[in-house]
Amino acid sequence: MNTAQLARITSGSGFFAALDQSGGSTPKALAEYGVQPRRYDSDAEMFDLVHAMRTRLLTSPAFDGSRVLAAILFEQTMDRDVDGAPTARYLWDEKNVVPFLKVDKGLAAERDGVQLMKPIDTLDDLLERANRHQIFGTKMRSVINSANEAGIAAIVDQQFEYARRIMAFGLVPILEPEVNIASPDKQQAEDLLCEAIATHLTALAEDALVMLKVSIPTQAGRYAELASDRHVPRIVALSGGYSRDEACARLALDPTLIASFSRALLAGLTEDQTDEEFTARLEASVEQIYRASVDKRDR
Repeated sequence: MNTAQLARITSGSGFFAALDQSGGSTPKALAEYGVQPRRYDSDAEMFDLVHAMRTRLLTSPAFDGSRVLAAILFEQTMDRDVDGAPTARYLWDEKNVVPFLKVDKGLAAERDGVQLMKPIDTLDDLLERANRHQIFGTKMRSVINSANEAGIAAIVDQQFEYARRIMAFGLVPILEPEVNIASPDKQQAEDLLCEAIATHLTALAEDALVMLKVSIPTQAGRYAELASDRHVPRIVALSGGYSRDEACARLALDPTLIASFSRALLAGLTEDQTDEEFTARLEASVEQIYRASVDKRDR
């Protein structure tokens, strides 16, 4: 484990950039950037276009370690270069941004009010490649749609099962049991989630480290007890469908969380912008999310 990267993650000031749209979400991300499906005829062409978009973002002067602590990458982004260097190494060496890798393969059908992850059949191979690319940690997402105790227990069990395999490779896993912000019993689901995670944390080895990525909770500070656990260096929050303004307003009320935004970070960036326009729009987005992550207000 890179101790300098661990120090950045544990005590650095800033937020995580989630740049891990995969095959299923890439067309929407490209469309929002102004690249329509008629521009590509194959997955290879689509991924070339999204890598060009990500390269423009990562090389922008508005994107660096002064406000961005880490970036979560899609597998194909890890395997490609940025400005002549492997992406993860570019991030750390040139931008002082810690690289993470999305490892899940999407969601299974809903059962007991939740969507587990599909089996990650290629996990060991992916983790070996991540180590070769000097990736610090991983991220994997599942979804909670209702406060079903059995379903939430199954989500957390699966997340920690994979987390142990990931830690065996020397990587720090981010567990992302997202609670749907439209859930009619969202706060109850968050209570059940906290309890299930706390139980698993007590069973971890003394030196084990796991991170959490959660929806911004209904009750500000709900994850404070988990954030103080010795096994949890950081808890980050997804925007979850909120606009950037609303996500930042909610995040600013919670002293235990920093952002890990994807769509809310990229909103407003388009291919046809000049470099000056692109940088200015990204600068405004980065600054707003950074301030919501570090400038906390009383409720």
